[in-house]
Amino acid sequence: MNVRFSPALFRHAEVLLSELLRSSFPADLVVSHYFRQHRELGHADRGFVAETVFSVLRRKRSLSARCADEVTSRRLLLAALACLHGMNRRELAVVLSESESKWLGQAKAVRLDDLPPAVRLDLPDWLHGELSRQFAAEAVEQLAAALNQPAPLDLRVNALKAHRQEVLARLLADGLTAAPCPYSPLGIRLAGKPALSRHPLFLDGSIEVQDEGSQLLGFLLQPRRGEMVADFCAGAGGKTLLLGAMMRSQGRLYAFDVDERRLARLKPRLARSGLSNVHPVRIDSERDTKIRRLAGKLDRVLVDAPCSGLGTLRRNPDLKWRQTPASVAELCIKQGAILAAAGGLVKPGGRLVYATCSVLEAENEVIVQNFLASFPEFVLCSAQEILARQEIAIDVGERLRLLPQHHGTDAFYGAVMERK
Repeated sequence: MNVRFSPALFRHAEVLLSELLRSSFPADLVVSHYFRQHRELGHADRGFVAETVFSVLRRKRSLSARCADEVTSRRLLLAALACLHGMNRRELAVVLSESESKWLGQAKAVRLDDLPPAVRLDLPDWLHGELSRQFAAEAVEQLAAALNQPAPLDLRVNALKAHRQEVLARLLADGLTAAPCPYSPLGIRLAGKPALSRHPLFLDGSIEVQDEGSQLLGFLLQPRRGEMVADFCAGAGGKTLLLGAMMRSQGRLYAFDVDERRLARLKPRLARSGLSNVHPVRIDSERDTKIRRLAGKLDRVLVDAPCSGLGTLRRNPDLKWRQTPASVAELCIKQGAILAAAGGLVKPGGRLVYATCSVLEAENEVIVQNFLASFPEFVLCSAQEILARQEIAIDVGERLRLLPQHHGTDAFYGAVMERK
């Protein structure tokens, strides 16, 4: 632990966790807002508080089982610090009452193997049931264990501005522990969570933060110079920037999204990137007239569909407690409509990639199968072969299925289709 543990620091964690457990907003937004209100916290202090509360969100069910009949933010934090972070009662003595000290001894003695599987694996019952239908019991255990670990920090090198070896050399010279990602030719993985927002390579647009799995989706689309391409659900534009760099800033790249605020976050990133071929466009829905005008005209379309995000639980552990079977069913309807609309943009011979950061078949295979059944002019292509032609050696099969326990990335799904 890189900070001096204190009652004040514990209090910050307790207040923040209480806010998180009450809030309907994404955890990362709540945490960012809290730190903006408490600028007296240094980088290391913020790291300790964030890491501690996120560990509670990851392991909330098993920690609650340790709390017996009194599940409070305070007890969840104490159980996390003792059982997950390895702090002993002597180290925690500055915040422990006598009764809490006795309880904590009992909490540490709880045997996880005695708990029901969904509780032990820190999954809601419905999600454990879905995963158990898709995977063997051992694979569910491995997946849950991987999703309960913090994610590494991955970077993508902007090929318009730098080469990976140059960036690696610079990061190592600056004292950061960095290595090439195993699959993405543009990926770099950092150890720890260094602050990068003021690093010269970040400020000049040479690097962007992007999970390696997300980078691989760009290589599935494989856009070329001079083509007309769309990132159909662009969001804040991480994949848009990758696609633009792969096009060498030539051709026309549309960044469509329904959320003006997300597109606004793309603008400063776009300015740093050096790209001149990106055209952000806010749309009202997938049926917007701006979409219909481009029917049958685009060479390549990426649909990174709005989804449950359950493949990103390493980064967003709160999602597993916020999503429900009803919210997933609602998303599936939206995904089908978006994919159908995006398919209408693709010209004969063009490529369509459907992707999510979900592990659920209902959001992945089922959506693609329904689309192919409704639009027989599209045929499925081998994701593995497309990546192999770009010298990316990864065993994923016909459709890209990335899992954290096998690939070290967030869980992603990607299906490549071409219009006959």
